[in-house]
Amino acid sequence: MTAPLTPHDPPPPHEDPAEGRPPAHGQPAGDSAVPNPSGYPEHSEHPEYPSGHPEGSEHSEYSEPGPELRAELVQASLVAIAVAVSGVLLGLLWLWLAPKVPLVSDGTAVYLKNSEGEDAIGADGVFTLLALAFGAVSALIVFLLFRHGGIALVIGLAIGGVLASVIAWRLGLWLGPTSDVVAHAKEVGKGVTFDGPLKLGAKGALLAWSVAAMVIHLALTGLFGPRDPEPALPHVASPEAR
Repeated sequence: MTAPLTPHDPPPPHEDPAEGRPPAHGQPAGDSAVPNPSGYPEHSEHPEYPSGHPEGSEHSEYSEPGPELRAELVQASLVAIAVAVSGVLLGLLWLWLAPKVPLVSDGTAVYLKNSEGEDAIGADGVFTLLALAFGAVSALIVFLLFRHGGIALVIGLAIGGVLASVIAWRLGLWLGPTSDVVAHAKEVGKGVTFDGPLKLGAKGALLAWSVAAMVIHLALTGLFGPRDPEPALPHVASPEAR
């Protein structure tokens, strides 16, 4: 007479039912043989397009300019506007200091009173010298006001210098003698000397302000600009202290 069969005790909850069984055919032994208990496919360690990955947040941060960059852009815009407005003063000084070109009419044509004079070339030279001086002064003022400024201020100086030169040039032509030489000669009469129109023959002088401003500002920044703090050297104890 045999004893009744008793059911085996169920495995404790913390034990794996597959533990102690031989691995199936073609399945490696070890931890990799245990399937994913959740039943879902495992995610790769580095997904191609992470939704909440820290790198995605970095890209979103760099997509918009920071407060420091926005402040530099605002300062550069203000500098460009202020420099452009100061071109009015350059135009007035050019009109005042530029040598006049005397003309005379014989009733049929208009001639230079002094054929060997260099008054027309002198107007270009006066404009260039004044623009260089204005560029140096504007660079000095911008450096003193915004000593910690970056390359944005230099670009603002360059753009403002070109605009100021164009404003000064057109203002001098507008306030100067009329460009209609024939009508002016008929108005003053035959044999009467009158001033010719103010001209800027060398258009490269329009860049003199910007070039001077950039060079002077970069030189001042290199000589007197703020320096980066030097890294502290590690303290080494002297042999005597040991």
